Amino acid sequence: MGILTDDMKRLVREAGLGFHATVSEDGSPNLSPKGTTAVWDDDHLFFADIRSPQTVANIRRGSDVEVNVVDQFVRKGYRFKGPAVVYERGTDDFAAGIARLREEGFETSEERIQAIVVIEVRDASPLISPAYDDGTRTEAEIVSAWQERFARLHPQG
Repeated sequence: MGILTDDMKRLVREAGLGFHATVSEDGSPNLSPKGTTAVWDDDHLFFADIRSPQTVANIRRGSDVEVNVVDQFVRKGYRFKGPAVVYERGTDDFAAGIARLREEGFETSEERIQAIVVIEVRDASPLISPAYDDGTRTEAEIVSAWQERFARLHPQG
């Protein structure tokens, strides 16, 4: 059994967006949302490098990656940390990544994908909003409040 639990894999699949942090050469943080964040296997996540020059450069220099994936309504999620490798176009691992993206329903044109980046998850831990700290609000109440907020921000019409 790998480090990624069934719930972690479910959330990654459902969220469809991960925030990937790396460290730049000057030591400054680099945070980049990746809409192709997906599960590679029980110990790895991955994403397609569509427009990630700084993230990929940082990984090539040896920066580890932290990925945060959060359910925006429940306000819970996971953080994943570990090293990553970059698989270039024309390699078997690149082709495997494209196939996995297709299995997950991603339709991004292969021509737009520069590389496949696979992250070895060595540490995984939960992220839970402070909204739960005092125990006065249930998960259902928190979800309802955020659904109402998003409905106000994005009215159907």
